[in-house]
Amino acid sequence: MQPFMCSIRRDVDVYIAIVRGREMADALGFDAIDRTRIEIVILELTRNLLVHAGGGQIRLEPVSQYDRCGLAVEAIDQGPGIPDIALAMQDGYSTAHTLGAGLPGVKRLMDDFHIASTVGVGTHVRATKWVPQRSRSRR
Repeated sequence: MQPFMCSIRRDVDVYIAIVRGREMADALGFDAIDRTRIEIVILELTRNLLVHAGGGQIRLEPVSQYDRCGLAVEAIDQGPGIPDIALAMQDGYSTAHTLGAGLPGVKRLMDDFHIASTVGVGTHVRATKWVPQRSRSRR
């Protein structure tokens, strides 16, 4: 399975990314609950690209490490950047007058999470979900 890269410029792009993420998660053997978690993460990250950066790229990539496989979701933009990542990762913090659950929620829903941002340059988020052993044994 090849990585999938999608430009996020319009609302329809969000749904294209979600559908492709669902297909990849299903092919990798994720159960319905983890597929939904991955879809939510794709939704949150793509909406952040539109709202905060005016667009960007989403990359979905099958990954493997040791004896496990998973799906990495990356959001890359050339937006204004995040001046205080620690603050942005706090529940309830929002610059867009929302609930402020996006990035902290992404971190909670996934197994691995990394964010890097430079003001005036952009932001890169990578979150990975690993197929649980129980799901792999059913395949």
